[in-house]
Amino acid sequence: MTDVLPIRRALISVAEKSGLVEFARGLADRHVALVSSGSTAAALQEAGIPVIPVSEVTGFPEMLEGRVKTLHPRIHAGILADKRKPQHMRTLGEHGIAPFDLVVVNLYPFQETVLSGASFDEVIEQIDVGGPALLRAAAKNFESVGVVVSSDSYPEVLGEMDAAGGLTRALRFRLAQAAFGHTAWYDSVISAWFAGSGGARPDHGLPETISTSLLKRSDLRYGENPHQRGALYASEGSAGPLGGAVVLQGKEMSYNNWLDAEAARTIAAMFDEPAAAIVKHHNPAGVALGANLAEAYRRALKGDPVSAFGGIAAFNGEVDEETARAMAGVFTEVVVAASFTKEALAAFAEKANLRVVQAPLPSGSGLEMRPIDGGALVQDMDSIVETRSDMKVVTTTEPTELQWGDLGFAWKVAARTKSNAIVLAADLATVAVGAGQMNRVGAVDVAVRQAGDRARGSSLASDAFFPFRDGVDRAAEAGVAAIIQPGGSVRDDEVIAAAEERGIAMVFTGRRHFRH
Repeated sequence: MTDVLPIRRALISVAEKSGLVEFARGLADRHVALVSSGSTAAALQEAGIPVIPVSEVTGFPEMLEGRVKTLHPRIHAGILADKRKPQHMRTLGEHGIAPFDLVVVNLYPFQETVLSGASFDEVIEQIDVGGPALLRAAAKNFESVGVVVSSDSYPEVLGEMDAAGGLTRALRFRLAQAAFGHTAWYDSVISAWFAGSGGARPDHGLPETISTSLLKRSDLRYGENPHQRGALYASEGSAGPLGGAVVLQGKEMSYNNWLDAEAARTIAAMFDEPAAAIVKHHNPAGVALGANLAEAYRRALKGDPVSAFGGIAAFNGEVDEETARAMAGVFTEVVVAASFTKEALAAFAEKANLRVVQAPLPSGSGLEMRPIDGGALVQDMDSIVETRSDMKVVTTTEPTELQWGDLGFAWKVAARTKSNAIVLAADLATVAVGAGQMNRVGAVDVAVRQAGDRARGSSLASDAFFPFRDGVDRAAEAGVAAIIQPGGSVRDDEVIAAAEERGIAMVFTGRRHFRH
């Protein structure tokens, strides 16, 4: 055998049929014999493309409502025969089996069926058996067979057949890698469903094994720093990074841009009212609600106009021209929203380097993984489910209705701020943020120093309890009027006493939101 594998016979069985007819016609025009079954064969026959039914090759009809079609030696031997070994080819000849050169398969839409809310039995029926077997067989035997799992590869396959007279080993190896990645992802989705919504006990815990499959979308100029390599990957089967984000204009997104865009988008999505979030180094510099997005942005900017320079802005609604114009005087790296009006895009176009990213709002559910040396930490994604009715006022001073609004607002922002985190808010906008400090009183000091006189009358949220009263005392000296925190410290009585002495209303939530 040479490096190039001529393609003379192909097996095609695909659930997702975009580009199928054009690709199959391209193969037929290049004198490739096509073997297919079920709905794939029907689609090709309807398009007038010559196709040999799998049942004609195997001598058996499809059975068990289509569960058994390709699971037969005349199919798998034709895929698994190593063409470099004469004894394999003699065995095929002895049994009258023709080898395959190309296997084109994609799998039943299991994940889509789960997300559609289908019944248990309907989901079970979308567990593909024959498809993964075909892919694994062809990928294992990539020296003798090309394997295609995605319609994205159709043009490249036809192009290389024209340019090289077949598929090169380099392409076959790459396609095999993609096939194994796809089957690994597919099995991991099924395993996760069985471990969770597939009928396991709610208290069963996290799955015993987790498989991930990531496909490179693009190389980045560098990683977090210029001496580090960086690339952007997408989880196979997902819409892509940030829910399928599309960069509508601007320079190439950097590693840090993607990180901060995710953080800003997540913060903005926490609110039902028009919200704007400005993020710098993965922490909120300013967050605010408003009557519309333009007002929300102006109010968020007041929280920390210095840090907003070179930051990322995200919105939880459609960005209009007024919002775009409100941003005109501030150097911004990236703006993220689910949609933009034509007028907004025209306004942003005046800043050629500004990256405009269209991305849907995140769901905020699922598992969160963080790699560590030799493994990973896995947890449920953090979410704020506590409401005012779950919270307890622990001081004789009650928060006013306005303070309740600011406390709830600040509590959400604190949950998305690096720990130790302190957030000061007033009138549903951040006044100052103390983030990522090694002790809580230090986080208070950072926030009140940044706020200055604007701290007076503000409400404070702490992502975890105050271990000592010193943080409350510092906040009181700055003029903070109300505090929300989880409680749970052995010194809660001292902390509450400090609030009582200063006339501060204090609320316990009973739940912390550390973010390391």
